[in-house]
Amino acid sequence: MPRFKDFVPQGVIPATLLPFADDFSIDQNAMRRHLRDVTNVEGITAVTVNGHASEVHACETDEQRRVLDITMDEIGDQVPVINGIYADGSLEAAKFARMSEFAGASALLILPPHSIGRGGGNVRPEMALSHFKTIAEATALPIILFQYPLSTGYGYPLTTLLRLADEVPTIVAIKDGCADPKLHERHIREFQSLPRPVNVLTTHSMWLMSSLVMGCNGVLSGSGSVIADLQVALFEAVQNGDLARAKSLNDRIWPTAKCFYKHPSGDMHNRMKEALVILGRQERAVVRPPLCKLTEFEISEIGNALDKADIQRDGAVLQKAA
Repeated sequence: MPRFKDFVPQGVIPATLLPFADDFSIDQNAMRRHLRDVTNVEGITAVTVNGHASEVHACETDEQRRVLDITMDEIGDQVPVINGIYADGSLEAAKFARMSEFAGASALLILPPHSIGRGGGNVRPEMALSHFKTIAEATALPIILFQYPLSTGYGYPLTTLLRLADEVPTIVAIKDGCADPKLHERHIREFQSLPRPVNVLTTHSMWLMSSLVMGCNGVLSGSGSVIADLQVALFEAVQNGDLARAKSLNDRIWPTAKCFYKHPSGDMHNRMKEALVILGRQERAVVRPPLCKLTEFEISEIGNALDKADIQRDGAVLQKAA
């Protein structure tokens, strides 16, 4: 059962990475260290596992369960844990959801199934409704809907999102990655003003300050695995209306955003793993195929970005950003 009842996703929520050993197996000790490092950052409100940042696409079902079990054992009593649900079939997703609730997770992050792609998400709203209702019938856990850009075929149109919010009451938040500032602002204004408000958690890490100024109620981002302290400080500055401090913090974040989220975007979490090695927080930056080791040049560029952001390299996670 959930260890944090009545959890409402908001604030700064890092999406953690998943360390692997040289033989591509899960490195449990490194994973535990990473979870502790992120959880020790003052001001985070939850931690997400089994998301894109943890290469869930490359993890088998039993490995996803193991990741959640290790997480609950290591930090489950300290912060709410959000478990990602990555499954193509709705029945399989419902099974994962029940497992998550039994293991003690506090909420679910529902990634869009591939079957909704190729236009299904855009033109067949009944597919999205069926998927989320099937999951909601299997668990009482709060649901965070992951919104992709509409151009990918995996995003849900605004009308569909509003129907989901109305017909699936356990949807309490949207991880908004629509990649469209005008649509993003509309999401914020409409969903956070519903009779039963649905929080918008931005994952627009490339333009995080702009997104937060629009009024997002939180951040759910893979770069929180590296710079959670800066994200917390920026979120608080925006909430407090301290624009000068927010701009200063955004200037520090910018080099990492520019570095992590450049083309090809599929390497974003690969780059974050290398950043943790450079910072002394991890020993290895192993990724599972088809992802590949970055070039020495790109790794050096990551180091330069971290230096420009003035992030400590002594292995210590900052407790409060200056």
